[in-house]
Amino acid sequence: MRLDVVTIFPEYLDPLDVSLVGKARARGQLDVHVHDLREWTYDRHNTVDDTPYGGGPGMVMKTDPWGEALDSALADGYDAGAHGPVMVVPTPSGRPFTQELAVELAARPWLIFTPARYEGIDRRVTDEYATRMPVYEVSIGDYVLAGGEAAVLVITEAVARLLPGVLGNAESHRDDSFAPGDMANLLEGPVYTKPPEWRGRGIPDVLLSGHHGKIARWRRDEAFRRTALNRPDLIERCEATGFDKKDREVLSVLGWSPAPDGRFWRRPEAVEE
Repeated sequence: MRLDVVTIFPEYLDPLDVSLVGKARARGQLDVHVHDLREWTYDRHNTVDDTPYGGGPGMVMKTDPWGEALDSALADGYDAGAHGPVMVVPTPSGRPFTQELAVELAARPWLIFTPARYEGIDRRVTDEYATRMPVYEVSIGDYVLAGGEAAVLVITEAVARLLPGVLGNAESHRDDSFAPGDMANLLEGPVYTKPPEWRGRGIPDVLLSGHHGKIARWRRDEAFRRTALNRPDLIERCEATGFDKKDREVLSVLGWSPAPDGRFWRRPEAVEE
């Protein structure tokens, strides 16, 4: 996969040289190119922003530097044999970034990120490049950052770990929280490792039993408990057809009941608890 990032803070992307992403780059699984937007400015102040039409606070990033930077990144990529670019625009007004979207982006051969600063990029830039490639406007959460570079790091790590050969164990991501294919879309439950006792705290006996069926059931039950506590909305949204008899028993104990439409809802007393 090729990855291009256009930014006014190239040094912000230095973490792409470490951990799994850094190893993927070293092995040639991820080809990363970071471009300094200011290289496509021509005044002595390297200006990349201007006041917004219509008034209002803040500044807006200008069209010309972004247009020339993106044209250059595309030309470089095509010259190097890259194909199938998509533009990823980190923005609080975008669609939520999910594991499902990470899987979708991991299937793309070339991602071009446009992390903005100030009040964002002149809309005409996004509209222009949407005529040349798919554009994903993506939000990593319901909050506002000073710029989109942190979102680039988040999205890149989520995507890169899904690329073939990046994780040491190819099965590692299949049990992730939000992993596609889980009808319940549950959060991952607690995990334990050696030693078997630490500061007077042991681990659940079932994990020492060697009984794979019981261990799998325990992990799913714990996933239900954690999801019910931290993300009840995930249970409310899922189709009950994905639940077996034991799942329904666990949900009942946790204070959930089936609704006529096939979904589950929390009983009032469970909410109060």
